[in-house]
Amino acid sequence: MNSGILTIDDISSKNTPAIVDYLKENGIRALMFAEGSRVERFWDEAVYALKNGMIVGNHSYSHPAFSSISAEEGIREIEKNETVLNRLYEAAGVERKYRPFRFPYGDKGGANKEILQKYLKEHGFFKVPDGRIPYSFWKENGLDTDIDTLWTYDFEEYRVRPDSGFTIDDVFAKMRDPAPRYGASLFGEDHFHFLLMHAHDETEEMVPEYWRKMIGSLLDNGFVFVEPV
Repeated sequence: MNSGILTIDDISSKNTPAIVDYLKENGIRALMFAEGSRVERFWDEAVYALKNGMIVGNHSYSHPAFSSISAEEGIREIEKNETVLNRLYEAAGVERKYRPFRFPYGDKGGANKEILQKYLKEHGFFKVPDGRIPYSFWKENGLDTDIDTLWTYDFEEYRVRPDSGFTIDDVFAKMRDPAPRYGASLFGEDHFHFLLMHAHDETEEMVPEYWRKMIGSLLDNGFVFVEPV
């Protein structure tokens, strides 16, 4: 059986409620990583996600590459978004039980990685349980001890843009690829994934309901979505 946790980056967006509705219809609870500046822009959409059972985690305030800024600046990015997310949970009337964090671009801060990991650990950030991930690269790269939430499979649908040369067909080709360039293959013998998708209105304009197409394909192929916590 192939299974895993669905994570969605860069909320919120205009299409966030439609994604949430589809997930609810299919009994899928996603872990959504919020960029604070986007939450402020699409506030009601983020509230909707919380009220409808999704978990919203911290994805920094302005989505910088953490290796390009100082550790102090990185911590300010995290804390500024914490302020936004605390207000968001309060507005939604939802208890904030979990505080997962994901670095933008998966960039863990370069030379500042240890400082940032120590900060996350000491300030109550939540490590999403990853004991079922079977891939050797996960432990070899210390991802089993890092507090932040990386991913094992990236759909890369964010690359679908005008004149990019990358289409939704390429997304599906990668989904069928037994040996993708990065991460593990989507399907195999008892694969378990932290899946990465994005809530981007720009992708929606190119491929309406791209999220339905991708997740629907997984469901059609027997993929089982499990609770993030």
